[in-house]
Amino acid sequence: MSSERLNGIIRAWEQGKPAFTTFAKLDKQTAIELSDAPYDGIVYEMEHNPYDVAALGDSLQYLLNRRQIVESGSVAPAVTPLARIPANGVEMNQSFAKQVLDRGVYGVITPHVATVEQAYNAVASCRYARPKSAPLYEPKGVRGDGPANAARYWGLGQAEYYAKADVWPLAPQGEILVGLMIESTEAIGNLDDMLANVPGIGFVLIGEGDLSQELGLARQYEHPEVLAAMGQIVATCRKHQVRVGNPHTTAKNYERLLNEGYSFLMAAPQRSYGVIGKAREMAGY
Repeated sequence: MSSERLNGIIRAWEQGKPAFTTFAKLDKQTAIELSDAPYDGIVYEMEHNPYDVAALGDSLQYLLNRRQIVESGSVAPAVTPLARIPANGVEMNQSFAKQVLDRGVYGVITPHVATVEQAYNAVASCRYARPKSAPLYEPKGVRGDGPANAARYWGLGQAEYYAKADVWPLAPQGEILVGLMIESTEAIGNLDDMLANVPGIGFVLIGEGDLSQELGLARQYEHPEVLAAMGQIVATCRKHQVRVGNPHTTAKNYERLLNEGYSFLMAAPQRSYGVIGKAREMAGY
């Protein structure tokens, strides 16, 4: 089995670098535009956008760049796709994770995880079953067996896919990332227990939008109370050596986030309208 690292987000972390990502919608042209973007990974947004597995499959195919594959001599994607599923942690859902993994994504982000049981379910949903005598048995895998499309998308044979389709860092050779969104005071209170008792959590993504809503400070991301709550999350993740991410990275806060220890930084793609602005100025309006 090749030891080549396929997941570019994990690769960045193993090289001591932060990973830069963005949310993406499910459409072919967006996938084409992002296929050579300077991101380590993208997150297909299926929580607040429609949950459309067929559209996800199409987007994943258009994300591939045959020239890049040939020139790199590797099946590792230039930009690693993850998916944020619609089911909240409290729903204890497994089918959404199974379906996006079976299309070929390299990770699943579960929103609104607030308890140890919910965290355990999120990891278990991304793992295949194995004998109780097998190493790294817990969390007990419940992902249904249907690897054909994912193995094809990854460019692997079925046996090699099985070997790599486990959660990192629990399985060092694993290529699948489990991301938990922590976005409530209940979750903050339980986060220490989650990270202490559930192996296989790849990273924590702060849901500062919902967190700020609960604090009565909707989208006031720089408010001291919101920053203090986020700081608690970062400190707990640092204690357990778990990566932590921020979904609202901007030109104004990226330096602070890097200094505070964030290593999964999500920035909104920027479209440039500079030419239009200059033309309007010249036209006098």
